[in-house]
Amino acid sequence: MLFFGLPGSHNDINILQRSPLFAKLCEGEAPEVNFSINGHDYKMGYYLTDGIYPSWATFVKTIGQPQGNKQKYFAKAQEVVRKNVERAFGVLQARFALIRGQARLWDVETLGYIMKACIIVHNMIIEDEGEVDADERFDDEEENVRASHHRTPDLLEFIKTRKEIRDNESHHQLQEDLVEHLWQHKPHKY
Repeated sequence: MLFFGLPGSHNDINILQRSPLFAKLCEGEAPEVNFSINGHDYKMGYYLTDGIYPSWATFVKTIGQPQGNKQKYFAKAQEVVRKNVERAFGVLQARFALIRGQARLWDVETLGYIMKACIIVHNMIIEDEGEVDADERFDDEEENVRASHHRTPDLLEFIKTRKEIRDNESHHQLQEDLVEHLWQHKPHKY
């Protein structure tokens, strides 16, 4: 999960309490996501995480000790995707000091624009040059920007959404559905 703040002040667990991603979701301002897997309907997106995260409906954790071929296949595929995302963000951070520096003062909308712009420019560079030069050196500039605050939803709506995000049962059902779905769509060579 991407979260910007003071260096060393946050870890994977305490950022959940301060994450603008989950604040927007609780406030009903997150993009609408609806999908169905194995006959179960879901209305929130999910994030691939490792085992230290809580079992929330919005997280799909890797399976620490997979039992059977389905779970082993899922765990391997999930780890590959997580590593690819981490690697891609590392490439963007290396190329653009703007996203490597402290961004705690930016509002979430601005961060989104910055990330999209960096991805677009990065893709244009790749298309033009053909590949990324691993030995390329980048600046260590830092940027100063301003913070923003958003409205709070109705309290009962906020509490209901927060409970839905933290629903352990939905987490396990989603994980089971994804394991089965991935197994059904695996390449025949496995």
